[in-house]
Amino acid sequence: MGPVYRFRPLTRDDLPLIRRWLALPHVREWWGDPSEQYKLVSGDLDVSAMDQFIVQTAGDDFGYLQCYDLTAWNSGFGTHPKGTRGIDLFIGEPGMIARGHGSALIRAFVDERLRNGAPRIVTDPDPSNTRAVRAYAKAGFEEAGMVDTPDGPALLMVRNP
Repeated sequence: MGPVYRFRPLTRDDLPLIRRWLALPHVREWWGDPSEQYKLVSGDLDVSAMDQFIVQTAGDDFGYLQCYDLTAWNSGFGTHPKGTRGIDLFIGEPGMIARGHGSALIRAFVDERLRNGAPRIVTDPDPSNTRAVRAYAKAGFEEAGMVDTPDGPALLMVRNP
């Protein structure tokens, strides 16, 4: 049996950790300007349609995951069943990258949401982020085509129950 993941709700006390992770080169490469992203992440703490988590294994914080009500944003992702959730995440701790945690934590989180009634989960990685695309595919997501987002073209990936 592999690692057990815990998804602890993000609190204001976690914001210094988020700020540190966003500034790291491997996160900045795909999430962009750390100051801009910090404003978005910290601002979303008060948004009811956005659930934010610190990802842990063995009691150690190592990543960030956000899960949002797709209908609350004009995502440009097309039509999906009511209750569809979108996810975005990053592994913050450099020592946890390329060790299989991405696909495993995605599968753990998404499986739980689907068991609890979510009709579909979607995500939109940059198509050139092959590590992310591969992790989502290993977690059961299927490619559903290219979409235009405020951040540029993205690969829409979908996971159904």
